Amino acid sequence: MKLDKITSESAKATGRRYHDACGAAHGLDLVGERWALLVMRELMFGPRRFGDLKSDLCGLSANVLTQRLEGLEEAGIVRKRKLPPPASVQVYELTHWGYEAQPVFEVLGRWAARSPKHDPSLPISAVSTMMSLRTMFDAEAAGGLTARIGFVFDDRSFVATIADDELTSERIEISDCDVVFSGEPSAVPEYVYGKRPLADIEAEGRLTVTGDRALAERFQTFFGLPEKA
Repeated sequence: MKLDKITSESAKATGRRYHDACGAAHGLDLVGERWALLVMRELMFGPRRFGDLKSDLCGLSANVLTQRLEGLEEAGIVRKRKLPPPASVQVYELTHWGYEAQPVFEVLGRWAARSPKHDPSLPISAVSTMMSLRTMFDAEAAGGLTARIGFVFDDRSFVATIADDELTSERIEISDCDVVFSGEPSAVPEYVYGKRPLADIEAEGRLTVTGDRALAERFQTFFGLPEKA
C-alpha cells in the first residue's frame, strides 16, 4: 500500500506538468486543470464562500472544487480566510498576484467569442456577465459618456462606471447610479449582445429597470461581439 501511495504521488508530481521553460507552459502548470480558471474568474470581484462558488459553477462537484481551491492555494493564487464577526465564515479570495490575471480573462474571452462554436445562450454567472461587459465595451459607441450603471442579481450588486472611454466595474452596494438593471444575469447579455428589445425581456419578468430609461435603452448600443473567425 505504501508503494502504491508513492507511485501515485510521483504521477501527480510529474504527470501534470509540461516540463517546459516557456512562461505560457508554466502558466498552464498552475491553472491548466479543468475548472481552475473558472474558479479564479468567480473570485475576480472579491471573496466568495465555498457554497457560492459551487452554486455559480454549473456542473462542478464539491470534491473537484475543493481540489481546485487547494491547488490554487498551493500555487499562491488563492488564499482562504475567516471573515470577522458577525459573519464569521470562511471565504476564498485571490491574492494580489492572482488578481493580476484579470487581463488574461479579457483577452481569452474576446478571442474565444470569435469561435463559430461559441454558444452565448448557455448559462452565465453574475461575475461572468460583469466581466463580459468590461471586455466587450465599445468606447467609441459610448461617445465620451460618463455614467454609473447598477446591476442587482439576487443578493449581489455591482456598479459599472463609464468614464474616460473605459468601463470599470466592482461588486459594491448600489449608490448614485443613473440606471439600475435587476434580474437574471443571463438577461443582460441577451439584451446587449442579442439586441432584444428591453421591453420584451421586462415582459418576461427576467429584468427590471429603474432610473434613466433613455440611458438603459442606449446602454445596449455600447457592446457587440467580435466577428466570427
